[in-house]
Amino acid sequence: MDLSNLTKALTELGIAVATKPDGGITIDLDTDDHAKSLEAVLAGDYQAHTTISLGIIGTGNVGGTLVQQIREQAPVLKSQFGFTLRIVALASSERMVLGDPAVDLERWRDDMADPHVLAPDLRALEAHLLSVKPHACIIDCTGSDMVSGFYDRWLRAGIHLITPNKKPNAGPMSFWSAIRKAQLAANTHFFYESNVCAGLPVIGTIQSLYRTGDRFLHVEGVFSGTLSYIFNEFDGTVPFSKVVAKAQALGYTEPDPRDDLAGIDVQRKTIILAREIGIMVEPEDVPVQSLIPAALNELELTVPEFMEKLADHDQELADMCADAIRDQQKLRYVGIIDVPSRQVKVEIRKYPLNHPFGRLQGSDNICSFTTMRYKEQPLVIQGPGAGAETTASGIFADVLKLASCLGTPSTPKVE
Repeated sequence: MDLSNLTKALTELGIAVATKPDGGITIDLDTDDHAKSLEAVLAGDYQAHTTISLGIIGTGNVGGTLVQQIREQAPVLKSQFGFTLRIVALASSERMVLGDPAVDLERWRDDMADPHVLAPDLRALEAHLLSVKPHACIIDCTGSDMVSGFYDRWLRAGIHLITPNKKPNAGPMSFWSAIRKAQLAANTHFFYESNVCAGLPVIGTIQSLYRTGDRFLHVEGVFSGTLSYIFNEFDGTVPFSKVVAKAQALGYTEPDPRDDLAGIDVQRKTIILAREIGIMVEPEDVPVQSLIPAALNELELTVPEFMEKLADHDQELADMCADAIRDQQKLRYVGIIDVPSRQVKVEIRKYPLNHPFGRLQGSDNICSFTTMRYKEQPLVIQGPGAGAETTASGIFADVLKLASCLGTPSTPKVE
């Protein structure tokens, strides 16, 4: 390691370095931690280029896929872009592995399955991440309110944060604001591209347009892959309840389809986008047209009981579907942001067959931005909005965005 790289590495670790008249350097090791850091640098543990240490909470479908993507791509990023990604902690609801310094990604599943490893302890995970600063990041792949309760604490402590969890960004404004204030206090980063439409670049696009001064007029989208599939299948030839049952059998719905039919997931995503363009709505300000019949909403039913009784309420949606077909339109379940009126809502709407929403197929998501720059022809983003691979890739893209903010090269090495 040459002196310039050594100086950069030590400075990033908070160690005072002074240049001598003869071109050498003096190093002020005023704590034991600084001495250990110098030893790590000289041993090559802290790379001569940027190193980002990751702690991943939630190692299920999405989290596990993310670990695999990082394991495969990290060597490429190191050789082509000159920075190191290392996973130093993994935690599930039952177990936790802390790396020394990094987790062995060839056997991480075996380690996480070992009943003798640590029980999950978020404060211990936080302390471990803080010990590998300057560039530490927690990736929360859970939907846990308990985990998200640590967000402002972690950001204030100097740990960057990435998450697909929608609830913190769509919940009470007081918590939304607390997260941003924590970021500003410690100059940390919080990224959440996968909150809306998984790996599709929806949030990044809306942020770029808004921050470059474009004025929004209207935002709308099909933000649920489940409900996209259901309304693409629902053409009036089969009752709505049977379409829902088919989606459940194929694994498109949550274990309890009411979690999809209630529309709360779409409401959260719509709230997130509204707040990105300055419409600071509370959840109770956003009306939702639930697909659960009111009569069934009041009953305590098991999932099989609900699915059986749903068939008794097919007629209303059958009539809506018949009206749409008569007008050569398709029903879609959409989140809507009308910017001039500052109204945000979730409802069923009809779209012509030649409209981008009318042409939607399968379980795709779609989002349309009408702005002053994209007024005559709205900007449309469409593609898969669910699934472990796409969601994990959206999270991974946020990791790379963090790396860029930390000063990594924007172009690969050139021979």
